[in-house]
Amino acid sequence: MTHPMQQTTLSGRAPRVVTAGEALIDLVSQADGNFQPCLGGAVFNLSRALARQNVPILYQNPLSSDRFGRQLAQALQDDGVQLARLLAIPQTTSLAVVALNAEGHPDYAFYREGVADRQITAASLNAVCQAQPQLEIACTGCLALDPADAHHYLPWLQTQKDAGKWIVVDVNLRPSVMPDLPKYRAHVLEMAKLADVLKASDEDLAHLQLPGASPMDQAMHLMQLGSAQWMALTLGAEGARLLVRNGADIQVLTAREPAPVKVLDTVGAGDSFLAGLLACSLHHADAQASPSQLKAWASQASKTALQDVLCHALASATLVVMRRGCDPARWDEVRARMRAFPSA
Repeated sequence: MTHPMQQTTLSGRAPRVVTAGEALIDLVSQADGNFQPCLGGAVFNLSRALARQNVPILYQNPLSSDRFGRQLAQALQDDGVQLARLLAIPQTTSLAVVALNAEGHPDYAFYREGVADRQITAASLNAVCQAQPQLEIACTGCLALDPADAHHYLPWLQTQKDAGKWIVVDVNLRPSVMPDLPKYRAHVLEMAKLADVLKASDEDLAHLQLPGASPMDQAMHLMQLGSAQWMALTLGAEGARLLVRNGADIQVLTAREPAPVKVLDTVGAGDSFLAGLLACSLHHADAQASPSQLKAWASQASKTALQDVLCHALASATLVVMRRGCDPARWDEVRARMRAFPSA
């Protein structure tokens, strides 16, 4: 049996962000027909990317005692991510078979029955958070949006929202592996209603089949289903948008790379975008008040600060797509990219 343990990471700082969701191995198809194993999973990638941007972070899901599980745990700890469950468990590691198309976009098939990272309950997730009262942000998304796990993640998110956390949901969809698409879409919308911050791509919104003639229309609709303060929309080569609720109105900020970017692949781009968004938000909130009042800052942030947050998120994603696989950028790399190539 494992027990949550309170630790400090990143130069002794207690975690400020808690993540819950998958950590798995991507078996990436190669030209010769073989498969290369790569560490992955959207929430795993997000956790590493946050740590590399100097955000003290806690990853909740258990990891396997098998070789892959040990590699996942080592990679997280090498980047400074705290593991809520230090004891490995015997269940095997999740696997995803990945093929990249000509544009470098991945297509997935998942093998996730009885796996280590799904050995959680709402009670175990909440116990971890209760032991860390300084946590400010709770994040989930991607495979944690599977309705088969709704009885774990949905009540956990509700409890954390009631406790005052900033709830972040990455609407990162995998419809090809969900057997009941209507049930999947309905559950994703229920999770999204709890969010203070939503992140989605134009492709994700198309999969949800939301009303609206454009991704922006669909993003507006998704945001207005609940009480989200922010909605981040990624548009590939067209850059990104940040929708910010201001009373009855929604303010829209835009960012786009000033020149075309050579894309090696897009693995981890959305995860790195979200990490950059959250890291820069914490940076601005800390500069505004001590101790940080993140939710209060987010509700009244200046347009200049919001634009900086969006541009930082975009640059975080850009640096990843210029590299092979998910190799998240560090804070200083992102700021250097922004100085050298200011977003339009």
